[in-house]
Amino acid sequence: MNIEVNILLTGNELMNGDIIDTNSVMFADQLSSIGLNINKKVTVADDLIILRSQIAELSKTAKVLIINGGLGPTIDDLTSQALAQACGVDLQLNTQAHIHLKHWANKRNTKLNKPNLKQAYLPLGCEIIANATGSAVGISIKLDQCLIICTPGVPSELAHMLKDEIIPSLQQAFPITNKIEVSRLQTFGMGESTLQALINDKLPDWPDEISIGFRAAMPLLEVKLTTQCSKGKVLLTQWQEKLSYLLGDHILSTGKSDKITLADHLVPLLIKSAKRITLAESCTGGLIASQITAVSGASAVFQAGFITYSNDMKHKMLDVPNTTLANHGAVSQETVLAMARGALEKSNADYVIAVSGIAGPNGGTKDRPVGSVWIAWGNKQTLNAKYYCIPLARQLFQQVVTARGLDLIRRMLINSKACPNYDRKG
Repeated sequence: MNIEVNILLTGNELMNGDIIDTNSVMFADQLSSIGLNINKKVTVADDLIILRSQIAELSKTAKVLIINGGLGPTIDDLTSQALAQACGVDLQLNTQAHIHLKHWANKRNTKLNKPNLKQAYLPLGCEIIANATGSAVGISIKLDQCLIICTPGVPSELAHMLKDEIIPSLQQAFPITNKIEVSRLQTFGMGESTLQALINDKLPDWPDEISIGFRAAMPLLEVKLTTQCSKGKVLLTQWQEKLSYLLGDHILSTGKSDKITLADHLVPLLIKSAKRITLAESCTGGLIASQITAVSGASAVFQAGFITYSNDMKHKMLDVPNTTLANHGAVSQETVLAMARGALEKSNADYVIAVSGIAGPNGGTKDRPVGSVWIAWGNKQTLNAKYYCIPLARQLFQQVVTARGLDLIRRMLINSKACPNYDRKG
């Protein structure tokens, strides 16, 4: 059974490019997990006539129409009004939505005002979809043979509603027996073209029943294996294992829907080994520390890091000798190793990552061009240092340096003997 789903996104900010549409990705990911595919996606401005017209048109060509955005308290939030007109019903104060708003206001110790109450005036006959985190509830209503679902545009609210309310209800309403089977591998250190060439070379008999897709999400690359036929589902585990063996330590995680960052992977490794890490950052300006401390449980493995942007602070905070800085410069093997040794000594940690580089766009020389960076990693017994040239825009450069530093210490913790792709020549 093919259930067609249309998506209608509304918002001037989407049309003007003020915000990036990430909700469509969320819809596609969640719907495909239960065997539903998006047939058409339309984005419109906050215009009552256009919105009403699109609701009428899109509801004729799909079993499900999801409208995202326009449920808020402001004058340009028009979804409820447009939907009521398209369905030929009135707006009325919805008791459930009103109670929800009161609870929402009480939690924040604030009073409801007239704009807030606008969110409780909904099309007559609609059903409420709970929103555990925001002020605007979702709603659903039937228009002829189409189920229309309206959701807030705030991504964090939408994520909860999809998981807890919408996806379970759609599964019940439209049970799909021949569901799409999806498996994901989160990888780091290998680009799409390199990975595809490797698969072509080493796994030339890849089965047609399993499709391979790539999603670059700097700095990680997700490899997505998808199949819908019975033969493909039987083969999926076998071929995922072959691909995992081929990619080796470039893989961070595998699973149905695993999404993990390098820091997410590193912190549990440190906790498991009861080891602590410290950082000595120059060109990344604290980005490595920020990513580590974003992971729950990081306090067990991270006590202190050092952001030593100037040579003076490298000397004062990390005891990097002035002669080393004078003779070799800040971006050098000698300096980054001295930074690493100083951070280990000052923090009494077990492991360290140290980085010093030229983020650009200025500051490069013939010998040390923009994008140059030295990364040191290891412990008091074994300290390694490696030079890279990563000629990217400043923020991308910082992200890649951060990711490589985290990956190098990760590989040390798992005793990886394999050479990462970014260290290979040619």
